[in-house]
Amino acid sequence: MKKLAFIICMALAPMLTFAQQATASTDNTLKPIIKFEKEVIDYGTIAHNADGVRYFNFKNVGSAPLIIKSVKGSCGCTVPTKPEEPIMPGKSGQIKVKYATDRVGRFTKTVTIISNATEHPKVVRIKGEVLKD
Repeated sequence: MKKLAFIICMALAPMLTFAQQATASTDNTLKPIIKFEKEVIDYGTIAHNADGVRYFNFKNVGSAPLIIKSVKGSCGCTVPTKPEEPIMPGKSGQIKVKYATDRVGRFTKTVTIISNATEHPKVVRIKGEVLKD
């Protein structure tokens, strides 16, 4: 009896494994995948009250529309703006980030992106130093 149960288990194991792999690969093929040009934007050293706008450029390398639900800065001095329209597969988009350069000194801030992409939430960073006048 034990041998029969063992033989049945051995015969079914490859079929169950294949079924799980097929399901997993099917799930991933119908998802958006966000790929950033850079995940860290380095402002370098910038002047006090300089233009604090930068852009995170990305591409949807998945096979379903990418919908960015929200973007949030780690503090009030970092204001991100998300694209309003879905980003279709193979297309590119931008997340605008404005840092308040009226604050002197070094900074490192994060932007958290909530979307329907395979990796969520996604966190990107800005860093730099605002010089005194």
